[in-house]
Amino acid sequence: MRVGTDGLKLPEAAKRGPIGALKLAHDLGADGLFFRSMLDLSPSLDRGALRAVRERADELDMYLEAGVGKTNPFAMPEAPELRAIGDGDVLLGFRRMMEAAAEIGVFELWSATANLKPHFFGRMAYDRFRTDVDWADQLAATEKFLKKLAPIARDLGIHINLETHEEITSFELVRLVEAVGPDVTGVVFDTHNVLQRIEHPVWAARRLAPYVRQTHLKDGVAAYGPDGLVSQVRDFGTGMIDFAEIIPILASENPVLNFSLENQDMRDGPLIVHPVIEIDNAHFLAGHPDLSAEEHEAFMDLVRSFDGMIARGQRPGIEGFAKGPFNFENVCANIRSGLSLVRDILVDAGLSPVITPLDEHVARG
Repeated sequence: MRVGTDGLKLPEAAKRGPIGALKLAHDLGADGLFFRSMLDLSPSLDRGALRAVRERADELDMYLEAGVGKTNPFAMPEAPELRAIGDGDVLLGFRRMMEAAAEIGVFELWSATANLKPHFFGRMAYDRFRTDVDWADQLAATEKFLKKLAPIARDLGIHINLETHEEITSFELVRLVEAVGPDVTGVVFDTHNVLQRIEHPVWAARRLAPYVRQTHLKDGVAAYGPDGLVSQVRDFGTGMIDFAEIIPILASENPVLNFSLENQDMRDGPLIVHPVIEIDNAHFLAGHPDLSAEEHEAFMDLVRSFDGMIARGQRPGIEGFAKGPFNFENVCANIRSGLSLVRDILVDAGLSPVITPLDEHVARG
């Protein structure tokens, strides 16, 4: 098992470009880098540029993971590049990204179903509560599009992996993967995002573990602030995510899984927006029909326990942490500490990191 980091939130990643980002991640001690899109490696899918990224990753002995973008047709207009790369044909655009990925040995590809709208309050920040199109219709459209991609993925030996993104539940992800086929789809487990769907991270890990093929290890909290219960990403080891319990659960199902950290963004000023979890709103709660009363109570126990730590001064509150700083040095230090934390957990669990050959996907089917 290898421990790396996320390419989107790596400090200065856009400025450095993919090859420069690989070097920075390597210097921070990462075993690999997880880009959200093949278009982050080359906006035109230029084969020479893609090979150069692959060669640099190999020189640094780093794993390389990437993605194909949102697979919910109702969210695709927010990402016009997905249509543009196919010259107006979205399906062709995805095929081109998938073929380019396979050519450089990238067989696990990230996807998600929607985008958080943090400038809207509460449930309206999430596409599952859109009033113009029901969430059930969005899931059905996503399933239909993934089934169009499935033969392409099957031919290339690729998995399209859906993230536990802010808007979707782990229950829904399991149903999507089973409907499309675990041979061509999987899950990217983001350990923090499930809090926004009022799921307990450990319970979600147990549900998803058989399907998890990529990870976003992200620490954070659901805690009370001025606007109510909010979601906030925290420095690794300082939130409410029990990595020591979650990592062995995932490893038991996938012993060649890469663990990719997702850190807090670098920024000049404080955190401004915190997604509000409308825990006391009947409409919000009704939007989670799969959630049991037992898991809801376990989630609230996490919230109460962390609020107790804030009250005792053991952890900063929402406003206190939001002050930062989130500069280059602090974010890099957070990544280093996160890499160390995960490696210590692997060692303590008897899960020594191993180097996975590029053709491992064939053995795993």
